[in-house]
Amino acid sequence: MKKKSFEEALAKLEQITNELEEGDLSLEESLKYFDEGVKLAEQCSSKLSEAQKKVEILLKKNNRLEPVPFDELDEKKP
Repeated sequence: MKKKSFEEALAKLEQITNELEEGDLSLEESLKYFDEGVKLAEQCSSKLSEAQKKVEILLKKNNRLEPVPFDELDEKKP
């Protein structure tokens, strides 16, 4: 499967979900759609993880804004 942008992958995943929810597909078609949906979900998850690592949050410390990587915020939570 060709890599899609996040938006394209999410739109296709929504389309697949709708098709599967309608229930008008044969078992073989349903399995094909399900397999494609799993791959798209993994691709979306991967892209979100990459984006999360790139995001920096500005936190106010000593009356100054300092950038802190987004993933470090998760590590500091109890």
